[in-house]
Amino acid sequence: MKSTSGITNSDLATSGLGGIQVHATLVTTWLLDRAGRRILLIISSAGMTISLLAVAVIFFIKDTVSQDSHLYYILSMVSLLAIVAYVIAFSFGMGAIPWVIMSEILPVSIKSLAGSFVTLANWLTSFGITMTANLLLSWSAGGSHSLLCFLCSPRVVELL
Repeated sequence: MKSTSGITNSDLATSGLGGIQVHATLVTTWLLDRAGRRILLIISSAGMTISLLAVAVIFFIKDTVSQDSHLYYILSMVSLLAIVAYVIAFSFGMGAIPWVIMSEILPVSIKSLAGSFVTLANWLTSFGITMTANLLLSWSAGGSHSLLCFLCSPRVVELL
């Protein structure tokens, strides 16, 4: 079965994205002390925002294009590249740096309890997003990515 982005082999896609994420995270560990946490977080949230905006626009355009056209195929490939860019941008900052910062700012006396609470909050949020993804995508693929784009924008991240 083909997804809306044109992917036919989900196992291969998952493995490929996982490999890209591992390599991007390795680059992040090398850059972390050289570039600084703040700039990597800003680059990460800006990259995530831009790539999600690209995916949202592509899905809005794909709704008006025939599935048999060459443009539809091109849009599918561009959306795939935008998702890869999102994974790389996430790995450059938002994936790893909050965990490093959490371990540095928590006092030793509450580090285990607070770390457990933060981890629980992270996984519950991830669970909520995962459980609502199909509902949002069935409503509107472009609309759901627009919502996620808004939540990833640097200004919103700064307010949180």
